[in-house]
Amino acid sequence: MPNAATYPWQWLWDSCFHALVWARLGDGRAVVEIEKLFTYQTPSGFVPHMNYLPDPDAALDVWGRSGASTITQPPMYGHAIAELARSGVAVGDAILEAAERGLRFLFEHRRRSSSGLIELAHPWESGCDDSARWDAAMQGPWSRERWREHKWHLVSTVVTDDEGAAIANDAFPVASVGFNALVAFNAFELASVRGSDVLHSHASALAERISSRWDDDLRTWVDDGALATSTGRTRTVDAHFALLVDPDRNHTSIGLADLIDPAAFGAAYGPAGIHRDEPTRDPRTYWRGPAWPQMSYLLWFAARRLGDEAVADAIASSLRAGATSSGWAEFWEPDTGEGLGAIPQSWATVALLVV
Repeated sequence: MPNAATYPWQWLWDSCFHALVWARLGDGRAVVEIEKLFTYQTPSGFVPHMNYLPDPDAALDVWGRSGASTITQPPMYGHAIAELARSGVAVGDAILEAAERGLRFLFEHRRRSSSGLIELAHPWESGCDDSARWDAAMQGPWSRERWREHKWHLVSTVVTDDEGAAIANDAFPVASVGFNALVAFNAFELASVRGSDVLHSHASALAERISSRWDDDLRTWVDDGALATSTGRTRTVDAHFALLVDPDRNHTSIGLADLIDPAAFGAAYGPAGIHRDEPTRDPRTYWRGPAWPQMSYLLWFAARRLGDEAVADAIASSLRAGATSSGWAEFWEPDTGEGLGAIPQSWATVALLVV
């Protein structure tokens, strides 16, 4: 569980970051953490974003089924497995096969936007629950209370297949660049371990589609779907997950520079969640501008992938500073390091990975 009081169940991408830290500590729970993610995987491959262990019936009131949710989350298990393999930690064939089926479900069963990006079935699937990119979905002024109500309404409009797996949502037809970048990245990572030509081909095609969403004027990648011409253009740092997969170095050089530019996303404990010039920026409010440890880790990894050690070092330094000054918080104020959200939150320990 990420936090015993606030997050008492197992969350998909949280557990993938846990596994990376367990592996760095030489602890066998790295493999257990990944293995348990697939406890309620459906026959078609869908991996839920929440496992209700050890009280499966607690899921019934929200999701109408026992054990797990009916939506997913960024499939970070591809990267986690690849990192474990690179560090000499063996995972069994059953986990590898489950992970490939999980990724292939997203490529083969999830509805696509007009540009070929994978659509979300709920804002929770992105991991960025209250992102300013979703604001126009409410058709009115944003407030935490109105958005909370709308998120619960969107649970009721999720379309599932016969196995209870989310495949679309007509009330939220949004194709998030950030989510798609993480899907492509994790597919590339798992393909490097599995030698899967199918995964690599899917990931390559998706990376090209992500690259096509770059906007020169905004200096960012724009979402597709219902919000593409409105709030889907907001400059949020999760769009910079495209740095993990975009093959165009013109895009990535600009994107990297903005991560540490104090006039853009750069901050002492950053990168910040929203560009400083965005009117919706609120550095203390959940997904409206704070710095997040798992985001910083992924952007650090992207900078290293692209060979920009200066940006990587700057992000690593800010992540370590934020994790320690915040009391290992869920997220923190990017300019002061003040801890926000659940404190402590387990994924803040990813700071160990950038030492």
